[in-house]
Amino acid sequence: MKGKKVRTPFEEDIVKDLHVGERVLLSGVIYTARDAAHRRMAEALKRGENLPFDLRGQVIYYAGPAPAPPGVPIGSIGPTTSGRMDRYTPMLLKIGLKGMIGKGRRNSEVIAAIRANGAVYFGATGGAAALLAKGVRASRVIAYEDLGPEAIYELLVEDFPLLVVVDSEGNDLYEIGPGQWSSSRGERIGEDR
Repeated sequence: MKGKKVRTPFEEDIVKDLHVGERVLLSGVIYTARDAAHRRMAEALKRGENLPFDLRGQVIYYAGPAPAPPGVPIGSIGPTTSGRMDRYTPMLLKIGLKGMIGKGRRNSEVIAAIRANGAVYFGATGGAAALLAKGVRASRVIAYEDLGPEAIYELLVEDFPLLVVVDSEGNDLYEIGPGQWSSSRGERIGEDR
């Protein structure tokens, strides 16, 4: 896949330069976290505790990796439905999270928080977990090990293939895409006549 190459951690100018529908090849460190890890992070914040890693400029991948086969850093690692993390996302964006990776729509509160905090939401291809794992160069658990695959993992990725689903302006591919597709399809049909 071709795409714009970007590295973590994200600075504001990187995020502003990513636009809805754009293909991206992400390299650097990202963190996995699913429902249980998000719940623990939210509880820690409510108690005034520090999180297991500094969220500023970071990207969270909504995924729980399968065990690593011999000779590779991680097993299959496909995206989880992002809406399951929506209740926690605005709070994490407010303290500096700059990117999220998952699949599916985000609610209007999350999209508003993405826009207000200058962040981005990427889509990863569901059903391609074994292929996505090929972009992971290193992996280690950094928090909540008792959660098993839902622990927080730190991943080193290289050219991890993504699509910008919601950009920092709040443009949402789930809203824009169908209209663009149908009008471009209509133009092509009209041109064939």
